[in-house]
Amino acid sequence: MTRHRLAVAAGVALLSVAAAAAAHEYTLGALKIGHPWSLPTPPGAPTAAGYLTITNNGAKPDRLLGGETPMAAKIEIHSMSMTGNIMRMREVAGGLAIAPGQTVKFDPSDYHLMLIGPKRPFKVGDHIPATLRFAGAGEVKVEFYVQAEAPKSDAMGGMTMH
Repeated sequence: MTRHRLAVAAGVALLSVAAAAAAHEYTLGALKIGHPWSLPTPPGAPTAAGYLTITNNGAKPDRLLGGETPMAAKIEIHSMSMTGNIMRMREVAGGLAIAPGQTVKFDPSDYHLMLIGPKRPFKVGDHIPATLRFAGAGEVKVEFYVQAEAPKSDAMGGMTMH
C-alpha cells in the first residue's frame, strides 16, 4: 500500500471513530436518548454532571425518575437557574416529565444529572456506564462519554462547571 493510501485509510478510520463517539444514542420504547456526555473532574470533586437529550416520540407522557452508576454513589436530576448573579441548583423532586413530542435537553445551563460522590476523577476519554430509569418505559443502559469540553451547541455564556 502506498503512503498516500495509508494516510487516507488512517484518516477515514479516525473520522469513523470520532463520528461514532460523537453520535451515540439509545432507544427505549418511544424514548430516544441522545449523546450522553460529561466533563472531566478534578481530583476530590464531590460531584460530576451528566448531560444528554431525551425525545419522547410516543403518544403518552413519560417521566425520568433518576438512575444509577457504579462510578458514583447516586444520580439525581437537577435544574440550574440564575437569579441575578446567583446560581441555584436544585434536585427535581418526583422526576422530570417528558411530554409526547417533547425533547428535553440536559446541558450545563439547565437540567443535568448530578453524579454525587464519584468513585474517582473522570478523565477525557472515559466512558461512564449508567442505567436511567423512566416511569413508563422502564430502564435503559447508557454510557456518558467524558469530553474535554461541551459540544458547541451547548454554549453556557462563558460559564464553566466542573
